[in-house]
Order: sequence, then structure tokens, then C-alpha cells
Amino acid sequence: MIRPVLDHPWLTLDLGREMRVISWAPHRGGIVTARHILWREVRNADLREDFDVFAWLGEECRDRGMEQAVVMLTSRKIATFTVAQAEVDGVQAQAVATVGLSNAERAGPHDGQNPIKHKNWGTINIAVILEYGLSDIGLIEAQSIASAARTAAILESGAMAKAGPATGTGTDCNTVAALDGTDAFCGLHTAQGKAVAAAVYAAVRQGADQWILETGGKPYDFG
Repeated sequence: MIRPVLDHPWLTLDLGREMRVISWAPHRGGIVTARHILWREVRNADLREDFDVFAWLGEECRDRGMEQAVVMLTSRKIATFTVAQAEVDGVQAQAVATVGLSNAERAGPHDGQNPIKHKNWGTINIAVILEYGLSDIGLIEAQSIASAARTAAILESGAMAKAGPATGTGTDCNTVAALDGTDAFCGLHTAQGKAVAAAVYAAVRQGADQWILETGGKPYDFG
């Protein structure tokens, strides 16, 4: 198991070797090759409207010698991270998550309000390490499975958004790392897809339950 290293305000995953990584992270998002996945904790007060987060985060990474890492950003206390593992037919997956739901949202019809004006950013940030070789197409499907598992975990946790049961937050980020390979399939009928889903569900559900216990399950003030 890869053990996350907590060095506030950073949480670091050393993958042990370079892997193919897919994400929409604010630093080195897209499909890239990387050895490290990091979280950077920030305060809600830091995220003002004129804040150039990309330039600032890039400088923070350079100062840490992590320019080539994939880096996510959260205002959730990174010390609350959760870890889960799953193995299906010999295929292993591990998920590490930080789960904050203060800006919980529900995918579906919306009332037109723009919650981006709110200043409490909880964010669900997930890193998945899959010990299996995937092509870029397989990576895309693996990320869709991670997103589905996150949604299932949040729905079943009972977390609420204004429109009903929450499916996530407005600022989530999923990062999936896999061995470089040729398999283009990572759906729920495959061992690799099942392993990703099980690990992500367990890590996110644990984090959501923890957040609800801390806060009483109250999302941000919609009024």
C-alpha cells in the first residue's frame, strides 16, 4: 500500500514509479506521466475572486520541487484524509480521499442560483492508484468509474444539497493513476473497474460519514 505523507499544508502520494495519470487538477491536469500526486490545503479566505490560483499553485510546487507532480487544491483539512484498498481477481486499487461537503451540489435540474459566490469550499479530492496497465482510453473510463463510485458514496451517506440528496460538490477533482498499458477497458464488468469502484466508494463514504459527524450534515447557507 502507498502511504500518504502528511506535511501540512501538503499531502503527498509517492507512486514509487512514473504512472499515467488523468485528472482535471489545477496543476498538471489532463493525461500526463507523473510519479507524485499532491493535495495543497488552503483557507477559504485565500480563495478571493482576484486570486490567480494557477500561478500561485505553480510557484508553490516549484518551491517544493514538485513541478512535475499532479496537484489538487482543497480547503478541507487534509489531515482528515481517508484510505481504502480493493482487490478483484488479483487486480489491486487504492483510493485516497479528502471529503468536504460544505458546498454540496446535486447533478440535475438547478434553480438558477450561482453558488460560486459562496466562500466555503469543501471539495472532494480523490486519488486512485490502479496496479493495472491501461491505455489512455482505459484511463478515461477508469475516471468515469471513480466519479460514479464517488456519487454513489455521497448519495448513500445522506448528505444533502439544496435541490435534494447531494451527488458531490461544485469543486470536486478525481485523479486516477494506472500503469502504462494497452487495455482500453475499465468498466464495471472488468476486474480493474470493480477494484477502482470499490476503493473509491469506501474512501469517499468514510470521508463523507466523518464530515457529517463533524458538522451535523449541514451544507452551506443557501440563503
